[in-house]
Parts: sequence; structure tokens; C-alpha cells
Amino acid sequence: MSRRLLLLLSVTCAMAVGNIYFPQAVTPLLVTGLQVSPDAAAVAVTATQVGYTAGIVLLVPLGDRIPHRKYLVTLLVLTGLGLLAAGGAPALPPLVVAGALVGLTTVAAQIVGPLAVGLVAADRQGAVIGTLLSGSTGGMLLARTFSGTLGEWLGWRAPYLVAAVLTLLLSLALAVTLPATSPTSTARQPYHALLREPLRLLRTEPELRRSCLYQATVFGGFSAVWTCLALLLTGPAYGLGAQTVGLLALVGAATMFFTPIVGRMVDRRGPDPVNLICTLGVLLAAAFLAAGTWGGTPGLVALTLGTLLLDIAMQSGMVANQARVYALRPDARSRLNTAYMTCAYLGGSAGSWLGVRAWTRAGWPAVCALVALLAALALTRHLLRPRTSDTTVPSEQPTPTTTTMSTEPLPPPSPTST
Repeated sequence: MSRRLLLLLSVTCAMAVGNIYFPQAVTPLLVTGLQVSPDAAAVAVTATQVGYTAGIVLLVPLGDRIPHRKYLVTLLVLTGLGLLAAGGAPALPPLVVAGALVGLTTVAAQIVGPLAVGLVAADRQGAVIGTLLSGSTGGMLLARTFSGTLGEWLGWRAPYLVAAVLTLLLSLALAVTLPATSPTSTARQPYHALLREPLRLLRTEPELRRSCLYQATVFGGFSAVWTCLALLLTGPAYGLGAQTVGLLALVGAATMFFTPIVGRMVDRRGPDPVNLICTLGVLLAAAFLAAGTWGGTPGLVALTLGTLLLDIAMQSGMVANQARVYALRPDARSRLNTAYMTCAYLGGSAGSWLGVRAWTRAGWPAVCALVALLAALALTRHLLRPRTSDTTVPSEQPTPTTTTMSTEPLPPPSPTST
């Protein structure tokens, strides 16, 4: 795979993930623009997030069945149309419906991963996963800044309309650039059976369950911290504004530079050593975060270091876990990814719920203790893993079921090619 194609796929990940997060910065503008309450305006953001979760469950498994180029272009076109509908919504209910459609179809990043891994040799898959994750991280971080600035300048509709144009242009670029691929023959089964496959894979693939546990626990701790951090910074210990949380979140941009390096480490050493380092990194991050109770400048420095280390550990663990998962069944990468991402998001949701309750009962120290406990659970599972388990990503041999590049010429972009 050329660098140009990898860059384009990274931009696709950034755009797809950004479409989930940019409405968050538009919410205050919806209050005045549509004359609704803040709680009602937040429903538009929630609808996009709920739609995205549904898209992971309902649409990502089809990546093992439908040719990737056709599927990606179709999803991006539908996302672009949903964004156009959202930008032209006359009231909140149509905006909520359009936002749900955007969330449902903006799962392109979950299709790009299996596609990209299938186009490179096994000893380059970690580096490719790390690069794509950098794109996703960049999209998540820049989307809020983009939409907030543009919305303040031109109104709440502008971010939706600009995102729609960019998404449709990206679909055209992918239609021209992406190689044609053949779907895997083993995925030719009824749709309802395809939806059950992630659950079956969870039952039959112990390495998938292990990867899901690692990411669910670490992402749970990550979510607990970021759910409660605003409460700490705006409370009596610091007395800062909510914008400080946004500035602290920008520290996580450093992970964009770390994940490609971690990906190359996974290619050389395998995912298990990286998982061990990441889990220990979360434990160390919990110690730094606990020092945030000091308040003042020392506490703020500790929080900055703790959140940075937590971000790097969580994203690096994602690279290692996805490399392990994708290597299990080359013919079922999208279904494996569905199971993995669903478990990760469930872990994140549980972490947010537990974090709020820990904060309510015992404050910030309890939240940090929760992070350490979840990391210890992952570390215990890692240390108790069977010693016969592979610590390196197995190399793949070409088989009839592996996604391969087609030799047919690429058709010109047209409505029928999507």
C-alpha cells in the first residue's frame, strides 16, 4: 500500500470520527439558533452517538461481505446526505433524526482498518493500524475546534454543511483511488446470521476475549477520568472554568505521534509486550492523577502528566489489541472488529457510570482508585495468560478467503459505482 493511499485512509478515519464529535461544540449554538433548552439541544449529540453504536453492531459486519470500495463510498455518501439534512433542518426533531443517520453511517473508520490491514504484509500491520489511529485521534480533537470556531462565525448550520461537502468530496476521492477488493466467500450468509457472528467469535476465540478485556478495562478507566475531571477542575480544589478541561484534552494530541511508533513496535515484538507496558502505564497514570488532589499548580501539573500518560497508554493498547484481533481470522476481520469495538464501548460506558458513583461517594481519590483497579484486572489477566499463547502477530499466507486486490480496472466514479 502506497503512502498516498495510507494518508487518504487516515483522513477518512479522521473525517468519520470527527463527524461524531463536532456536534458537541455546536450544542450551545443550537440553544439560541433553534430556541430550545440546553437539555433538548444535547439530544442531537446523543442521537449521533446512539446511531454510531448501532452502526458498529448493524453495519460493520457487512465489511466482510461487501467489496470495501463500494461499501466505503456508499457509507460516506449516506453520511454526507445526512449532514446536509442536518444543516438544513428547520427544527430540532428533524435535526435529531438526521444526526442519528449520520451516526449510523459514519462507521467508515471501522471498515478502513480491516481493509488497510488486508493490503499490507503481516510485518507492517501494526504500523498501519497506528497511523490510522493517529488519523482518528486527530479527527476527534480537531472536530470540536473546527465546529466551534466555524459555528461562532457563521452559525450552527455551517459546520454541518461544510462537513457534508468534505465528506462527499472524500467519497469521490476514495471511489477513484481505492483498489477493488473481493469479499470473503465465508461471509456469504444471511444478514441475521452475520449479525450473530460477533457473539459466536467471542465464544470461540479466547484471544479475542482477552483483547476485549484489556481494552474494556483501560477504556473504562479512561472514561471514568474524563467524566469526572470537569467536576474536579470546576470544584473548590481548583475553581477553574470548563474551558480548562478542553485545553487539558488537547494534551492528548501527543498520542498522534506515539501510535505509529507503537505500531512498529507491535510489528517487531508482538502485541503482548506492548499490552504489558500500556497496563503498567495506566497504573502509573493513576498515581499521577491521584496527586491532582493537591490543587494549585503542582496538582495541575500532575493532572496534565497523568492524563497524557493515560491517553498514550489507552491508544497504544488499542493498536496492540487490534493487531492481535485482526490476525486471528483474516476472513472475518470486520466481524471481529465489531465484537472488539462493542466490548470496548461497553467498557467505556461502564467506566463513566462507575466513575460518577466513585466521585459521589469519595471524590477524586476514589476515581483514581477505580482506574488502578481496572488496570490491575487487565494486568492480572495478562500475567495469567497461557504461556503457549503467541506473543507475536502471526504472518498470513494468501488464501482464497483473504481479502485481495482485484486485477479488474477501476471504474470511473458515478452514482452507480457507489
